[in-house]
This record gives sequence, C-alpha cells and structure tokens, in this order.
Amino acid sequence: MGGLRFGWDMEKFAVKRGLIKQLGTSGLEQLGAKYFDDVVASAEGGFTASKGILMHVEANYDAGGALVVDSQQMRGADLEAVLSADGGRETAMESRAAWSSFLDEATGYSPKQRGDKAKETGKKLSKAKSSIRMALKFIDMSKSISEETIAQAHQLIAEIEEKIAQGDATRAQSLGAKLSKLVES
Repeated sequence: MGGLRFGWDMEKFAVKRGLIKQLGTSGLEQLGAKYFDDVVASAEGGFTASKGILMHVEANYDAGGALVVDSQQMRGADLEAVLSADGGRETAMESRAAWSSFLDEATGYSPKQRGDKAKETGKKLSKAKSSIRMALKFIDMSKSISEETIAQAHQLIAEIEEKIAQGDATRAQSLGAKLSKLVES
C-alpha cells in the first residue's frame, strides 16, 4: 500500500511538500467527498466516510505533515456475500479504485512513489534502531567510555525511541548518527 502501518488498519503516508497548504483547511474533507460516501467532517480538518467494501475510512493530516488513514474493509462472510452478489466484484473494484485515487490526490504521490517513500522511511527507522544496538554493544564492550558519555548515550537512545514511536524517521536517523559519533569518540 505504500504507507507505514500502525496497528491493524492505521497507515501513515508521506505527503508532497506544499500540498496541504495548497488544498486548504477543508481540502482533505473535499477530497473525501469526491471519492467516498457518507462523508462526515472532523474538527481537525479530516473526515470519516465509507465506500462499498470500505466500511470505515478516517483520514487527517498530522502535525508532521503526513496523511494518517484508519480504514476498515469488509472481511470474511460479509466480503464473500458482497463479492458473490450481482455487481459485487464491480463494487469491490470501485472501492479500491476510489481508495487509490484518493491516496494519489491526498498525498501528491503515485502508488510507486508512495511505496518508495515508505521504503525510504523504513530504511531510516532501521538505521536508527541499528545505531541503538551498536551503541549499546559498544558501551558494553568498551572499557574506556566515561559514565558521562554513557548517560548522554542513554538520553539519546530515549530520544531516538521516542521519535521512532512518533514515526519521525528522519529525526530518529539523525539522532542515531549523533549517538554513533558520541560513543565512538
């Protein structure tokens, strides 16, 4: 899908610079109305809606400028009932097409670009986590590292873990590089 997954159905997508400002305050809600049914605006400038097999779609832009979407699709017997009904497969295809078109417009990126952005974010998060492991290993093995440096390293590790939890991969990676320099100096 091209986004970072949080829990089961929550995803976070990178948004092209300047797009949120270009769309304006109610822009996301208007995009929702263009692609989904039963759209209800939220106080944060987002919306909740549904469309065919997409029973629930909730979208908003977060403070970091990313699109956060919580979606719930029919599953199991409900999905099977829709797919086996007359026009059911078309309904499912229309739902997926609406979802994809919405993501294209709400992020400013094509599906391939969204996938590339998600991979890039994943690599940054992986590097940040790796820097934590390497720093802890270095601290464990080193006999000459000072207590002050160890304390600073643990403080940086806490900051990195916080940024990882927030999904701020760029900041987590830069703090990881800072951590590596600290323990190796």
